[in-house]
Amino acid sequence: MLGLGETRSSAWLAARLSRPLRWLVWIAAAALVAWTVLAVGYAPLPWPGVRALAAASFAVFAAWALWRSRRGWPLLLLAGLLLGWWLAWTTIQPSHERQWRPEVAVMPRIRIEGDRILVSGYRNFGYRSVDDFMVRHEDREFSLSKLVAMDFYVSYWRKGPVAHTFVSFIFEDADPLAISIETRPEVGEDYAPLASLFKRFELIYVVGDERDLVQVRSNYRGEQVFLYKTNLSTDAARRLFLVYAGRINELADQPEFYHLLRNSCTVNIVRYANRIGRTGLLDIRHLLNGWSDRYLYRRGFVDTSLPFAELRARSNINAAAAAAAGDPAFPTRIREGRPTPRAYVPAD
Repeated sequence: MLGLGETRSSAWLAARLSRPLRWLVWIAAAALVAWTVLAVGYAPLPWPGVRALAAASFAVFAAWALWRSRRGWPLLLLAGLLLGWWLAWTTIQPSHERQWRPEVAVMPRIRIEGDRILVSGYRNFGYRSVDDFMVRHEDREFSLSKLVAMDFYVSYWRKGPVAHTFVSFIFEDADPLAISIETRPEVGEDYAPLASLFKRFELIYVVGDERDLVQVRSNYRGEQVFLYKTNLSTDAARRLFLVYAGRINELADQPEFYHLLRNSCTVNIVRYANRIGRTGLLDIRHLLNGWSDRYLYRRGFVDTSLPFAELRARSNINAAAAAAAGDPAFPTRIREGRPTPRAYVPAD
């Protein structure tokens, strides 16, 4: 039998642990309810008003069941609703068959035949304004043996730690080939970061001409665009391009949802860099990707002979892009005077 002292010690320990455990349970329950409310509200389902009403009603009922009611049946009903929604959530699947905005209506493909790179769905729009453009999707051919480097873009639609990043592969005998990992909004939709966490947007890799993918951002949307020449070796650039090509074809065959934290522009660029030998853990600047150029500088992937502030100032292409508007030599002119890095030396 337990002695009196042991009994009191057990009771004291249980009393001290009960409150922290209750707090943990409440925090977990609150997180689950909050996720469900957002998932219901942002789910890619019809009738936005009904979704909003359902989300608000569920939030009110869940709060009452968890923190106000003293009976058991509300908790059982809440558990049933959570289970039912989780089952419904698993049935929401990505699709290629929607009413897409014209900018993302065509899924590209890249076929590799020996040294030949055959691109279909190459985007080369001609813009008169952000919303007034000539739709052009083309077939293009490049030579893998002529791929020599890769440049990195950071484009800001507003000041802050979040931006859009994309890359351009540089060829000796052809214009750069830009690849931008983006959401695939439907007609009438616009990108929303929070909504992208809840199966709201499909994923697309836009492959195209810099006179489209770069100029639309710098000259028409008014974004601040920075171009960084990287010191990725020719061999590494070619291997990275093949990784991109494989993923582009996979996505054309099987749609996926975009996800801000798991399946987005910078996160996937880092993932593919890992496949060709990048070392290091996930960095907060991969998620707060407006600081991704600072990460590249710290790791020595860009020119480090200049102070970072000077490198960044000299990497802004907006003035050059405005001066080169409509010029067939746009890709060359926006690169004039941009700092060129030395051979890559890994950071300590």
